[in-house]
Amino acid sequence: MMGISIWQLVIILLIVIMLFGTKRLRGLGNDIGGAISGFRKAVNEGETNPQSLEAEKLKQHS
Repeated sequence: MMGISIWQLVIILLIVIMLFGTKRLRGLGNDIGGAISGFRKAVNEGETNPQSLEAEKLKQHS
């Protein structure tokens, strides 16, 4: 099938920037970045301290 060329991606990017503006896109990028870093932090805490996760699960089921 036909793929998307670089020029089509550039046109789509320009349309998105015109519709939403750079400030809104920057805010959206910051929100997504914060969510990803929070998720990574939670995953790392779970890997380094598995006993606390197990205790938390037991509290929820009680």
